[in-house]
Amino acid sequence: MMNKALELIEASYLFATPAGNIDIVIHPQSIVHSMVHFTDGSVLAQLGNPDMRTPIAFGLAWPERISSGVNQLDLTAHGRLDFLPPDTSRFPGLGLGRAVAEARGTAPVIFNAANEIAVAAFLSGQAGFTQIPVIIDAVLQKLGNGSINCLEQVMETDKLARRLATECLH
Repeated sequence: MMNKALELIEASYLFATPAGNIDIVIHPQSIVHSMVHFTDGSVLAQLGNPDMRTPIAFGLAWPERISSGVNQLDLTAHGRLDFLPPDTSRFPGLGLGRAVAEARGTAPVIFNAANEIAVAAFLSGQAGFTQIPVIIDAVLQKLGNGSINCLEQVMETDKLARRLATECLH
C-alpha cells in the first residue's frame, strides 16, 4: 500500500490538488488506473490492462500516443470491477502518505527516501513487512518538516533521511 501513498503524494503535486480532495480506493482487478469526479456528478475513468508498459509509453510520447505493446482491454473477459475502501489500520502507510501530501515541504522527500530504504531492508530480509511504515514514521518524526528552497536541499534531505532509515534498522 506504500505505492498508493506515493501515488497520492504524486497526484497532489501533479494536479495541484489538496490531498483531502483525493480518495484512495482498492481495485483488485487493477483495470481502472484513475478516476476524476466532475461537478455534474459524472466520473471519467482511465481503464487499461494492468501493465506498466502503458504508462511508460504514455510518459515517453506525451502529448502524443504510441503503441505500448499491451493488448487491448477486453472488458467482457473481466466481467466486473470492484472497489473497496482501504483499511488504514491494517495499512498505516496510507495515513502517513496522506499526512505527508498535506504537509508538503521536505516531508515527501523524507517519506520517499525512508520508504526506499525500508523496502530494500524488507526485500533483503533485514526488516519485517510491518516495519516499513514504522521506519518511515520514525524518520519523519526525527527530521520534522521544512521548506524547500533549492535542489541541493532536496538532495541533502534525501541523503539524511536514508542515513536515518538505515540507522533504524540496527
